[in-house]
Amino acid sequence: MTDQQLSATFAALADPTRRAILARLAQGEASVNELAEPFHISQPAISRHLKVLERAGLIARGRDAQKRPRTIVPQPLADASAWLERYREIWEPGFQRLDNLLKDLQSQEQPDAPRRADS
Repeated sequence: MTDQQLSATFAALADPTRRAILARLAQGEASVNELAEPFHISQPAISRHLKVLERAGLIARGRDAQKRPRTIVPQPLADASAWLERYREIWEPGFQRLDNLLKDLQSQEQPDAPRRADS
């Protein structure tokens, strides 16, 4: 994946509407009207979002008679995930230290703390 493709993928994913569209398409292909249905924005606005997703290579436009259903293209998401995975070694040690700290704090709590007697 080139830097330009990666940038296009992350730019497309930056918008919550486009992420919601991708989530819907992960369930199966859909028409523009089906994709627009849950949103309170115009059909032309949905079409603009779809164009961004298409330019990023995240969706493809099919042809089924008069309909042009959209489908998700998973490869750019896999490429973005692989790019992020390279940085896991940076954040994983921090999570491990946090886990250790939480375990230490939990072990320091006194299990025999005085309890209020019920009257």
